[in-house]
Amino acid sequence: MSFFKEFRKQEVLILCYRIFLAFVFYQIARLLFWFFNKDLIKIDGVTDYLSLAYHGIAFDTTAILYVNSLFILLSLIPIIINTKKVYQKILFWLYFITNGIAYSMNFGDFVYYKFSQTRLTSAALQVAKHETNIFKVFTTSVQEHPFIVIWFVILMALWVFLYKKAKVTERKPMKLFPYFSWSVVSVCLTVVLVVGGIRGDFKHSTRPINLVDANKFVKTPLQANVVLNSTFSFFRTMNTNSFREVHFVDQKFIDENIQPYKIYDRQVQDKPNVVIFIVESFGREYSGAFNKDKNIKDYVSYTPFIDSLANESLIFPNTFANGRQSIHGMSSILAGIPSLTDAFTSSPYSNQKIQSIVSVCNEMGYDTSFYHGAPNGSMGFLGFGNILGFKHYFGKDEYNHNEDFDGMWAIWDEPFLQYFAKNVGKTKPFMATVFTASSHHPFKIPEKYNGKFKKGKVEMHEPMQYTDYSIKKYFETAKKQPWYENTIFVFTGDHPNQIYYSEYEKAMNRFAVPLIFYSPNPKFQLKGVNNELAQQIDIYPTLADLIGYNKKIRSWGRSLLSDKKYPSLIVNSDGTSEQFVFGNYIYRFDGKDIIGVYDKNDLGFENNLKDKTKSPETEKGKLVAKAWYQDYMNRVINRKLN
Repeated sequence: MSFFKEFRKQEVLILCYRIFLAFVFYQIARLLFWFFNKDLIKIDGVTDYLSLAYHGIAFDTTAILYVNSLFILLSLIPIIINTKKVYQKILFWLYFITNGIAYSMNFGDFVYYKFSQTRLTSAALQVAKHETNIFKVFTTSVQEHPFIVIWFVILMALWVFLYKKAKVTERKPMKLFPYFSWSVVSVCLTVVLVVGGIRGDFKHSTRPINLVDANKFVKTPLQANVVLNSTFSFFRTMNTNSFREVHFVDQKFIDENIQPYKIYDRQVQDKPNVVIFIVESFGREYSGAFNKDKNIKDYVSYTPFIDSLANESLIFPNTFANGRQSIHGMSSILAGIPSLTDAFTSSPYSNQKIQSIVSVCNEMGYDTSFYHGAPNGSMGFLGFGNILGFKHYFGKDEYNHNEDFDGMWAIWDEPFLQYFAKNVGKTKPFMATVFTASSHHPFKIPEKYNGKFKKGKVEMHEPMQYTDYSIKKYFETAKKQPWYENTIFVFTGDHPNQIYYSEYEKAMNRFAVPLIFYSPNPKFQLKGVNNELAQQIDIYPTLADLIGYNKKIRSWGRSLLSDKKYPSLIVNSDGTSEQFVFGNYIYRFDGKDIIGVYDKNDLGFENNLKDKTKSPETEKGKLVAKAWYQDYMNRVINRKLN
């Protein structure tokens, strides 16, 4: 019997208790995450929530075991001193330092989810590495949302209190052989359990669970964010590369149904200048010109100048972004390359020769430039701009007037756009892109304009009005420039931001951005409203068509102004799966299979028709979605984007 007394029962039970506490607090964080985002993630009652929370245990298990692997090992390894107070104190600090850092990731998403529309992933590191103001952004966020810190401190204090309720009493093993024998058995069994827990199951042939698997247990895709936790999504996307060549169809099917190469034959006598405005966080929700037929009760517009400009322009009220972040918008708009679950711009394949509106304009003798009022290199724009081949880059360094710096991100939009208006056009024809900055967290405007704009319903509404006003002042200056009359202007957003109206809470409308083509020159015939579906990757081929580039272009988008009817396939990704709009349906794809089919008007993905309809149209649509994905992967991986 003395052999069994060395089983270390007390240590094993207390270890289980300590790990159990982590599960309890992850469930509390899940509840808080949903509470702060309940307007965005609809759940029908307590039963549905409990079902999501239950299925979340598998993802919590992976996260908790990732974080606590060393703690578990040190708790069980047979080194005799395990039960001593000093050793237990070391375990205490290891436990709470590692768990505290990992647990805090979930609290950031209480607020950040409203902007990102996805749980925290390692892509955040790609954004952060280009910024010099991360600490300031963090401290500002804490000041604006102190409840996050308060909740975190309260819960961590409670966690510490409960941890200390179960203490390991010091005990010296009497017989070393059974002590070491039982310890080895315990460690081996624990390793098996930990490996299985991290993988998500114990089936040797099954891949570890990932973000996509959360969709198995939900009624709508947005609920997957409740099943997940931020620690899991961050660690599971570390050092990942979802770029894999696949084969679903033959090349003939791709050539006929995707048509990745387009040719336009418009004849243009006098090459027009091109000015592209990528407006930071410009969601379609904010602009009245794009919501006239949306039947939104008590709708208010926050872009009076853009609305007036839209009346003189060609607009597309049903346009979607092809990515979730600013750098995704840049690659989509300028190069026609959308970002899928993993962003192209942060992949190992981004540094390759890419055909884009920049390369096309360079080939046609244009002077090309990119303007962004942030410190040079911010957001990764300078690096990707060099890949695309911009001849000039103008940032905060070139502007060289720090008194106009907003203190956080960039030069205020109004003075920087004045600089932009006066600095371009020295060589003609020219193509210039400007990425605005002020309509962004922390949602500030210059002090001199305090009280000028209405506060609106969410924080984003006031700075959006300031940016709109800045664009108005830009046009007042641009109209005086000799290049103005022969210029085509394009306006769109990189991605949406804060949401107020329920129409834009729908999953697909989280990508809703405006699209405007304007020129003071009537010969371009850029007037009217076109209600067909459009996307950011259509901008590059449309501009190539407008300026008279008659050679073959590589583009998954299409010219929105050509009589040639190339296939239209809207594509974007919510961070866990790809979304395609083709014909009358929306298809969701996880990289291997179609996991959802929805009517194209079901923008909230509420009624999955995957197992309810198998018409010739939907069967072809599934194949077209897979064919597009196959071609995308082939071109990106094998460097065929030129």
